[in-house]
Amino acid sequence: MAEVLLFNALRAAIDEEMAHDPTVMVMGEDVGHYGGSYKVTKGLCKKYGDFRVLDTPIAENSFTGMAVGAAMTGLKPIIEGMNMGFLLLAFNQIANNAMLRYTSGGNFSVPIVVRGPGGVGKQLGAEHSQRLEAYFQAVPGLKIVACSTPYNAKGLLKSAIRDPNPVLFFEHVLLYNLKEEIPDGEYYLPLDKAEVVRPGKDVTILTYSRMRHHVLQAVKPLVEQGFDPEVIDLLSLKPFDLETIGASIKKTHRVLIVEECMKTAGIGAELIASISENFFDELDGPVVRLSSQDIPTPYNGALENLTIVQPAQIVAMVQQMVAQKV
Repeated sequence: MAEVLLFNALRAAIDEEMAHDPTVMVMGEDVGHYGGSYKVTKGLCKKYGDFRVLDTPIAENSFTGMAVGAAMTGLKPIIEGMNMGFLLLAFNQIANNAMLRYTSGGNFSVPIVVRGPGGVGKQLGAEHSQRLEAYFQAVPGLKIVACSTPYNAKGLLKSAIRDPNPVLFFEHVLLYNLKEEIPDGEYYLPLDKAEVVRPGKDVTILTYSRMRHHVLQAVKPLVEQGFDPEVIDLLSLKPFDLETIGASIKKTHRVLIVEECMKTAGIGAELIASISENFFDELDGPVVRLSSQDIPTPYNGALENLTIVQPAQIVAMVQQMVAQKV
């Protein structure tokens, strides 16, 4: 075991897969000689050369389209979005051309990974604080993954690179310096399985990405007060791991969703629909959401914090749900 930062765990995943498979390549803005905005690709250009770690112009639609074409002809591109909000400029390439495996009748596959930072940082402003996971939730043919620790970041990214389908891989801008011990050797994690972070019996808390850590902060005082929450990190945002989610609901009969995504049409909204369709009879009350405010993220730090869920809100909601049998 070695203690590594999350951005180094991601780099190790890319490095191992590039060493294993010469068709794996990286492209994006400043991924090469600069090493990426958050240093995920630092050193890879020197090791593998300019053609496998390709610096691109500031033209997301163009280089994402180039990656789709490269994937169709046998390469496995990893696209880094300097900020995931910029990938709105490549929405057509991701939403339409990434479906080419289907629309070509299986003649082409599109094994691309689109990865990069997103989420609310520290005073990054509205455009750089986007949470695009819900934007792409409705696109058929995509797999969507959100890592939350160095361990799952490496294992999930390695699996995403080897998947023959397009994968959107969301990293949170405030988790890159998170440190954790991970295995020295290679390992892979399934792209469609959630993680039971903490078993419990009182309430199922479903969360992902940075909110996993806000939930765990809330769990400490809750346990001291006698509550026993079960915490599940979704990891896979498309598809949901309904088997793991359902098993938890059948035990706790209460569900709290904690997300950084916006409340309207967010990941939590789709989760509620899936839970209602599949596990309605197991619920003792309505599924509750704690989501970000439906407003552009303010630049002001104090206002920014008010737009997203804080641990104290999670504590209060669990107390209300369990103590009052909501």
